Amino acid sequence: MCGIVGYVGRAEAAQILLEGLRRLEYRGYDSAGVAVVDGGNLETRKCAGRIVALARLTKKRPLSGCFGISHTRWATHGKVTDENAHPHFDASGKLALVHNGVIENYQLLKEDLVRNGDTKFRSETDTEVLAHLIGKLYDESCASTVDVYQKKARLLGAVRAALQKVIGTYGIALVHANVPDFMIGARRGSPLVLGVGKGENFLASDVSAIVAYTRDAVYLNDFDVVSVERDKFEIASLGGESGDHPVSKVEFTAEDIKKGDFRHYMLKEIFEQPDTVRDAMRGRLSVEECTAKLGGLNMTPAQLRDVGRIILTGCGTALHAGRIGEYLIERLANIPTEVEYASEFRHRNTPMTPETLVFAISQSGETADTLGALRESRRKGFRTLGICNNVASTIARESDGGVYMHAGPEIGVAATKSFTSQLVILTLIGLLFGRMRNLSTAEGSRIIEALEALPEQIEEVLKLSDQIKAIAKKYADVNGVLFFGRQFNFPIALEGALKMKEITYLFAEGHPSAELKHGIIALVRPDLPSVFIVPDDAVFSKNLNNIEQVKARKGPIISLTSGNGAKQLKEIANEIISLPDAPDCVMPILTVIPLQLLAYHLAVELGRDIDKPRNLAKSVTVE
Repeated sequence: MCGIVGYVGRAEAAQILLEGLRRLEYRGYDSAGVAVVDGGNLETRKCAGRIVALARLTKKRPLSGCFGISHTRWATHGKVTDENAHPHFDASGKLALVHNGVIENYQLLKEDLVRNGDTKFRSETDTEVLAHLIGKLYDESCASTVDVYQKKARLLGAVRAALQKVIGTYGIALVHANVPDFMIGARRGSPLVLGVGKGENFLASDVSAIVAYTRDAVYLNDFDVVSVERDKFEIASLGGESGDHPVSKVEFTAEDIKKGDFRHYMLKEIFEQPDTVRDAMRGRLSVEECTAKLGGLNMTPAQLRDVGRIILTGCGTALHAGRIGEYLIERLANIPTEVEYASEFRHRNTPMTPETLVFAISQSGETADTLGALRESRRKGFRTLGICNNVASTIARESDGGVYMHAGPEIGVAATKSFTSQLVILTLIGLLFGRMRNLSTAEGSRIIEALEALPEQIEEVLKLSDQIKAIAKKYADVNGVLFFGRQFNFPIALEGALKMKEITYLFAEGHPSAELKHGIIALVRPDLPSVFIVPDDAVFSKNLNNIEQVKARKGPIISLTSGNGAKQLKEIANEIISLPDAPDCVMPILTVIPLQLLAYHLAVELGRDIDKPRNLAKSVTVE
């Protein structure tokens, strides 16, 4: 979940590294550091806090040199302190290393190093142990004087030997003061990308860090080790075997990851949803056949018809999308569908039949638990497809096929536009399977019409932002919020609660509306508002009864409704947010947006750090 940036070239490295870290700060912002080599001298600046604190430090104490590494941290091992900030060093202080991941056997490795006389540990981190191990192996191999070419080979050999002792995950970059203009990177279970420039090359945990300098990238595979110089690079496996590593063109530009006129990335991404929803369905609807076209699934019509069960797996917001996908696929295609927490699925023996199809859902395509679930499914011989936003991600590369979201970069830690894109794709999947089974052309046509109407309807919903802002001001002093919904909108209640928790830090829970009387009603009180998602649908009257129960106990009610719902709620709800009419299978895409805005505006009122909420990071690449 940490951010890594490395540079080898002819420009001053420090500013390039700092700018890259700013673009990666959504991946971690507990502490940050940079190490630059100049003329055989390794200099480092690092401190706890945000990138701005590191920038002040480097301005006060400038760094000079044309190659180096940098890091922004989300703490796993060790408290948030200057000492625990990366980079970390070997015993000699000449090797600097940055790391994303978890070295599970670091304590055993450290004990072995101490037994052999190494006691110069300065931090509480697992990363420093790896730095010491690599440094020890390198120093032992360079006991006699060697030339610079031998030094490069021996440093690379030391990295390979050390990583073969490691149990856990890593994305690393390292430099050594005695090995000029030479940087090494490696990955296992944590993303690392090589940026290819002219007379300069880069390493990063995400291409957004380097897209301002190059759009040519090589995405490393697990167990790849790359040696990087100004004008060349070499990639091989941990065992030394070469493989195919094509140079890819990054789809987005540096302009795409700017906030523009918006105050926060989250607000920008909420308002991008008319376009991202449109892009998610672009070229994928067949009006003539009243179905969806998803060639990326890499399955023949016969294979699609043979699917008898579907499992959707993911984490957080992606899991909530999967829960709606369960309703969608079962309603449209009548295929038994289950949703599994990726973290549970990968570690338990889920009964699966031969006709089972698994979908792994992840915005980044790098989520550790979801990637683990994908690998476990494929290991057992089940066809496993990905739904992700990064065409070069590990999930995209390791799955048997899938569907890309085309939502563009999402920088805000709280997922918004990626969620609605996932819902569009799951609707397309339900439509495709449904039309191959029992769904009529008339029903297929109705769903396509509803999908095509969504971008304009979302624009109408976004016009409610000021109304929702006023509601947020009114309820800014509450201690928590309850969310309720039924059927397709029950998972939206879960997602609304998650957004509220993530960026306001308030207590929030999502529940099926009918569960109110089974214990939850004990929480109802005048200072705890309940948000009811009650479109004018087949269960509206049931929802209305639940709202009456809360009203009778003086609980404030914020309602999201459509059609004639507003008239019936007029005398009951304290706040009414009226939405456009839509079929229930696409209604969640409209109902979630006011909840995103409610969480956003309430967080602003409370003075929260919207794009960098405490304890969270965007891409969860560690367990």
